[in-house]
Amino acid sequence: MERLQKILSEYGICSRREAEKMIAAGRVRVDGTLAAVGDKADPVKNVITVDGERLAKKEKRVCIVLNKPRGYLSSVSDDRGRKTVIDLVSECNARVYPVGRLDLNSDGLLLLSNDGEFTKRLTHPSFQVPKHYRIRIRGGNPDEIAKSLSEPMTVKGVRYSGAEVSVLERGESDGTALLSLTLREGKNREIRNMCEALGVQVARLTRVGVGNLRLGGLKSGEWRYLTDNEINGLTTL
Repeated sequence: MERLQKILSEYGICSRREAEKMIAAGRVRVDGTLAAVGDKADPVKNVITVDGERLAKKEKRVCIVLNKPRGYLSSVSDDRGRKTVIDLVSECNARVYPVGRLDLNSDGLLLLSNDGEFTKRLTHPSFQVPKHYRIRIRGGNPDEIAKSLSEPMTVKGVRYSGAEVSVLERGESDGTALLSLTLREGKNREIRNMCEALGVQVARLTRVGVGNLRLGGLKSGEWRYLTDNEINGLTTL
């Protein structure tokens, strides 16, 4: 017997966190009985339904790396009809979900998968998986900004641990500078919120790597399946 949220995650329905929300919303039943958060079941012996549909046979694990363009939401759908990253990977023949997120105006490496455990391993703060970025900023002294971003700060009540930062380019003709930045906690809009607090404009934010994985030759909007070695490398950090 396993907890329902773990079963839903392992069957590629969603992450454990999202599964708890689905259960709490009354969308999950076991043998016809409304489930509660914390309930356990056996997916072989019990009939588990989500929104009235029986849990399908566990899908083959699919893990994808996408070079996300700006202008796409890191979500499965949008009630305002905006473009999502799912539109870009529709030919992968699996129901995948973004592993973490890149905001609408950011671009670069985004992972997608139907494996809840893979998603948890890469997104839960306790695992400290490094995410690598390049950010082009406008305003302020690049060296001072890099130093400030490397130190803990609290913005609008949210505590940020600071990042590993280095200056790649200083004082370009357009008034911008380029920084390399690595995060290990990945809170929502962390880089943009820290820069805003420092009075710095983010002209461009690109994720260039997760763990040891890099974009390589993937062009904007292109994707590919991860190899088994790449998946193992990401989940054993």
